[in-house]
Amino acid sequence: MAIHDVNSEGKNLMLLAVENRQLHIYKLLQDGNHITNNLFDYVDDNGNSVLHLAAILSTDRPWLDPSVVLQMQWEVKWYEFIKNSVPKYLLNYQNDRGKTPEETFREEHRELVKSDTEWLNKASESCTIVATLMATVAFATSANVPGGVNGKNGEPILKQQRMFEVFAISSLVALCFSLTAVVMFLSILTSRHQIMDFGTDLPRKFLIGLSALFISMASMLVSFCGGHFFVLRGVLRDAWIAEYLVVFLPITIFTMAQLPLYTKLVFGTIKKVPGNDLVVSN
Repeated sequence: MAIHDVNSEGKNLMLLAVENRQLHIYKLLQDGNHITNNLFDYVDDNGNSVLHLAAILSTDRPWLDPSVVLQMQWEVKWYEFIKNSVPKYLLNYQNDRGKTPEETFREEHRELVKSDTEWLNKASESCTIVATLMATVAFATSANVPGGVNGKNGEPILKQQRMFEVFAISSLVALCFSLTAVVMFLSILTSRHQIMDFGTDLPRKFLIGLSALFISMASMLVSFCGGHFFVLRGVLRDAWIAEYLVVFLPITIFTMAQLPLYTKLVFGTIKKVPGNDLVVSN
């Protein structure tokens, strides 16, 4: 019977679970027997239903992730999860201020959407510049093959060499993925940035663009190794070892700098609903 008790603000256990983003408690109540069915009918002293509380931006218990983009992503996913699990009559239920849950959600997250849009546009602009430079370098590299071409038939002179195949394939991959990254980042810049787009659409586009940029940079370094192998093999006995050592340093630095953000983007895109491991404990 304790699950029907309310606190001084008129909130029962289910309202508190949603307000504090306690997913496991909410699922326990949601999946319970008929005794818990009417828990959705409770409202607090301000007339807020369980969906209203899911729509309110939590300031004292924010998501653990410091990225504003991911924070908005979790906010949208949490609201959509609660919205899809409550009775339909709550969707248009108005609180004491005359606001529906949808109106409350948009009002509460207006400033967060602005900051997310600003961050995402700046990041996309920077990545677009880098991807464009990568595409330019990849195109120039593919047009200037090592060893030159045969003047009679136009075929590369070193085409029978294995490292030349590595150079040709990697330069092509770098060009394709750099152009893919440019397209994805431009699609973000030209997007309307609607509030619900931060749930899946915009983070997914940014993740695809960032992945394409990573692959493009790695392919460019491989292409560099393939092309300079023919230059260094006459100078160094083990030319490939020297090249790998040189390439290993920038790859390591770049991975250490960008991997945390990339991992969070992947995790945030794959996970359908925030878990309690993403909530800061007081």
